[in-house]
Amino acid sequence: MKVTRVADPIVPLCQRLLPIRLAGLSLSLLKATALELAILAGHLLLYPSGIIQERRGSASPLPAPDGAAQLPTEAKPPVVLLHGFIDNRSVFVLLRRSLAQHGRQRIESLNYSPLTCDIRTAAELLGRHIEEICERTGSGQVDVVGHSLGGLIARYYVQRLDGHLRVRTLVTLGTPHSGTRVAPLANAHPIVRQMRPGSELIEELSQPAPGCLTHFVSFWSDLDHLMDPLDSACIEHPDLSVENVRVSGIGHLAMPVHPAVAAGIRQALDTVRPRDRSARRRGGLTVA
Repeated sequence: MKVTRVADPIVPLCQRLLPIRLAGLSLSLLKATALELAILAGHLLLYPSGIIQERRGSASPLPAPDGAAQLPTEAKPPVVLLHGFIDNRSVFVLLRRSLAQHGRQRIESLNYSPLTCDIRTAAELLGRHIEEICERTGSGQVDVVGHSLGGLIARYYVQRLDGHLRVRTLVTLGTPHSGTRVAPLANAHPIVRQMRPGSELIEELSQPAPGCLTHFVSFWSDLDHLMDPLDSACIEHPDLSVENVRVSGIGHLAMPVHPAVAAGIRQALDTVRPRDRSARRRGGLTVA
């Protein structure tokens, strides 16, 4: 899962003006911060479009380009997209388009209420949503992509509510699997307290999960300002099948929209894995 960086003409200039290591770090931080601000501005514009739940219905196949005959393709599980804290489904506009362009014809987003105060309650809602999708589409399994808090909600559903029977692959993007210490003043919100290291909910997720069938792919960034420490976005659990994928040079908000991450997500979802414990794998890939 490797993407080659595109050469940036400003790099040589920065390296002449600053020491090489400092220039590289400063440039990375500058670019990541600028990208985060641009994404935030765009997301604020799109946010109203994602407030209302999307219309449910069976997705029709995408038309073949230029009237060409469409070759039969292997049926793929529906993909469920789950947003982060104080957000909505509009964050997935670009990722959804990327998945659809590469053969995913059944993609659905779940908006949970911004007033939700308990990850367990949100996980139960996710479970009902997934059961409805399976019944409507006739699929026995789904894939889930969760950004930030959404990944934690999905993981709780998989590990603690028998969601592993329904979720084939769970991809998380910048999710505080071990808890994050960032923004201590936000502790007034009960969900933020649940995302702290050592919280009761984080401890629940560290408990044994024998026989869990879901494969986990966790994308974490070396410039994610909401993860403290950074590796809290990695999954470390002896009973789970896990791949932790390091993303270089982008921040928290960029995870659901960056093309390199989208390519990594597609690869993760398209990899066929046997649903048994003999296929357990634990690794550390990198997306540049």
